[in-house]
Amino acid sequence: MTLNTHTAGLARLCGVAALSLALAGCGFQLRGAPPVPPGLQPLAVSCVKQIPAELCQAVKEQLALGEIDVRSPDEADYLLRLQGFNEDRRASAITAQAAAAEYTLRQIVTIDVLTREELPLIAETRLNSSETYRFDETNVLAKQREEQELRQQLFDRLAQQIIFRLAPLTDARIAEIRRAAEEESSRDSR
Repeated sequence: MTLNTHTAGLARLCGVAALSLALAGCGFQLRGAPPVPPGLQPLAVSCVKQIPAELCQAVKEQLALGEIDVRSPDEADYLLRLQGFNEDRRASAITAQAAAAEYTLRQIVTIDVLTREELPLIAETRLNSSETYRFDETNVLAKQREEQELRQQLFDRLAQQIIFRLAPLTDARIAEIRRAAEEESSRDSR
């Protein structure tokens, strides 16, 4: 009986190893930060004062997951700027007693990406994320905690959206943007 248990365990282990190899071979990767092109490195992240520290940190964590070389603005070839932030909380449903039953929490951030020469690779773009949650007047403290957790989730979603915006900036795309800017500059100087 012990031999059969040992053999079954070994068979399971071999099955897991085979499945792992098969998934690795087909290019499967766990969901997370999408790949940011290597041509966009080194990259600096600039968050103005009004950007919540949690959002700035979420962006930097997503870049770290994507193995991006994040440096100070003086040392980087590219600059990701988070410039404007707005958060809005509105009642989206009310009870018969005219009290809020649901709230919608919405966050908006404005970003752009510049080269060291201040050539825009991504023009100012507004990204937003929102979520609706139920509000219970009898359980205010728990709902406040839920709202704080929801805020962090929205920060994380915005950070993922920012990373997705960086994904198309391959070496070829950056070279194309630079070439178009040079052509426009030479036409303007004529």
